[in-house]
Amino acid sequence: MDEWNEASDRAGFLTAPFLLLWAFYFLVFAAGYQLFPVVPLHLRDMGASLAESGRFQMAFMLGSGFGSLFTGPLGDRLGQRRVLRVASLALVAILVTYAFVQVRWIFYVLAPLHGLLWSALRTASMAKVGGILSPRHRAQGMSLFGLAGPGGVAIGPLAGLWLLPHLGFAWMLIILALVFAVLHLLIGSLPRESACEISPGAAFSLPDRAVWGPVSLLLFLGLSFGPMPPYSAQEAKALGMLWPSALLTCFAVGMMGMRAVLGLTGMGRRPVALLPLMMAIAALGSLLLTVLPGGTGRHLAAGLIYGAGYGMVHTLVFMHIIEISAPERRGSGVGALFFAFDVGTALGAFSLGWVMDHFGFRWGWAGGALLLLFAIPLARRIGGQVMTSGTAPSGILES
Repeated sequence: MDEWNEASDRAGFLTAPFLLLWAFYFLVFAAGYQLFPVVPLHLRDMGASLAESGRFQMAFMLGSGFGSLFTGPLGDRLGQRRVLRVASLALVAILVTYAFVQVRWIFYVLAPLHGLLWSALRTASMAKVGGILSPRHRAQGMSLFGLAGPGGVAIGPLAGLWLLPHLGFAWMLIILALVFAVLHLLIGSLPRESACEISPGAAFSLPDRAVWGPVSLLLFLGLSFGPMPPYSAQEAKALGMLWPSALLTCFAVGMMGMRAVLGLTGMGRRPVALLPLMMAIAALGSLLLTVLPGGTGRHLAAGLIYGAGYGMVHTLVFMHIIEISAPERRGSGVGALFFAFDVGTALGAFSLGWVMDHFGFRWGWAGGALLLLFAIPLARRIGGQVMTSGTAPSGILES
C-alpha cells in the first residue's frame, strides 16, 4: 500500500483505485436508498399496515448497525479488499431473492442479513479509501469521497420510485443484482493491504475511547433521520404530491451543496468545531417539516436544510475518526460510527414511525427535531474538546 500512497502523492488523489471506490460507494447508497422507499410501498401492496411497512428498514438498520461492530474489525483483520469482494457477491444473492419473494415475513428475515452486508460494504469502503489516500491529499480526497454517498441518496429514491411502476419490483432487483455482480469483479483490481494494515487481533474489538463522543452524536442523528426514508414518500402519496421523492432528493442536494460551499471556502483550522452549527441546521430542517404548511414546498425546503446540516455532521465526524485512528484500528472506529447511526436510524424508524401511524406524520417529524436539539450540547462538547486540546487532524489543515 505504501507504493500506492507514493503514487498518490505524485499524481494527486484521483487515482484509478480512488475513482473505483467512489463509484462503488455511490452505488452502495444508490441501491440502499432505492429500496428504502420502494420496499415499504411494495409491502403495503402485499397487505402491510403503515406502521408495519417501516419494519423492513428497522430490521435492516439493526442488522447494519450491530454488524458494523464486527465488519469494521473484520476488515482490519482480513483486509478491506477481501471484505468488499465477499460482501458484494453475497449481496447479489440477497437482491435476487427479494425479487421472487411473495410473502412479507421473508423480507423481515432477510433485512438484517442485508443490513449486515451493507455495513460491510460501507465500513470497508470508507476504511479502504482512508488507506489509499496519502496524508497530503486526505482532506481533499475525503471531501470529494463524501459526495459519493449523497449522490447515491439523491439518485436512489428518484430512480426507484420512477422505475417501480415501469419495470416492476422484481426487474428492479434483478438489475441491481447484475450491477453488484459487475462491481464484485472490479473490486479485484484494488491494491491489496500491506502487512502493517492488517491486524492479527480478534474479529471483534471495542474502538478507542476517543470514538465514543462522536458515536453518541451519530446515534441522535440517526434517531432523527430514521423515519425519513420509509415514511417521506408515504406522506407525499397521502398528500397527493406529484414528486414523492422530493424530501430525500432535496436532502441529498442539500448535503452536496453544503459540502461544495465549505470545500470552496474552507472549514477553518478546527473543522470539528463546526459540529454544533451543523446540528442546529439539521434541527431547523426537521422543524420546518413540522410547522410549514403544504406538501411539495415543505419537503423541498426542509430536505435542503436538513441535508445541509446532516451531511456535514457525517463528514466532520468521519474525517476526524479516520485521522486520529491508527491504520490497524481504522475499520473498528469507522464501524462504531456506522453502528451508532444505523441503530439510531432503526430505532427512529420504529418509534417515530409508530408516532406517525397513531398521531400523524408531523408529530413524528417534531420528535426528530427535538432529538437534534437535545444533541447540540453534545456537539458543542466534542468541538470544545478539540479546541481545548489545541490539536487538529493533520490533513484537514491543508483544506
